[in-house]
Amino acid sequence: MIPDPEIPVINIVELGIVREAKITGENSCEVTITPTYSACPAMFTIEEDIIKIMKENGLEAKVVTKMFPIWTTDWLTDEAREKLRVYGITPPEKGADEHHIGKPKKCPRCGSMNSKQISRFGSTLCKASYQCLDCLEPFDYFKCH
Repeated sequence: MIPDPEIPVINIVELGIVREAKITGENSCEVTITPTYSACPAMFTIEEDIIKIMKENGLEAKVVTKMFPIWTTDWLTDEAREKLRVYGITPPEKGADEHHIGKPKKCPRCGSMNSKQISRFGSTLCKASYQCLDCLEPFDYFKCH
């Protein structure tokens, strides 16, 4: 499996960006991906990684980027959500929308909901920075969209 370049604890299938993979010929395939954000800087690397892994397995790969339907955090698998939590990133709520922005999030370390948003912008476009007010540890929140 190909890890996400920005959050390597989860792979691109668990992340939900691989929409379809199909064999198109005896030694060829086509993989359709949808970026998490339209300007996601990791997409070029992901495309290269797909082509490389397919070539290592004897297949010439064509990667198609599909912008619609727009990727949503609801496409994250349950396994990906748990891996994020264990890694120290609070996973997004399912079906959440903008009214959740800035609200307290569950600390992935101690489980407390007593937290505050430090910044809407984290180390990557898809994360916001929070701090737990009980254990005092900072943590990332994977933003919903």
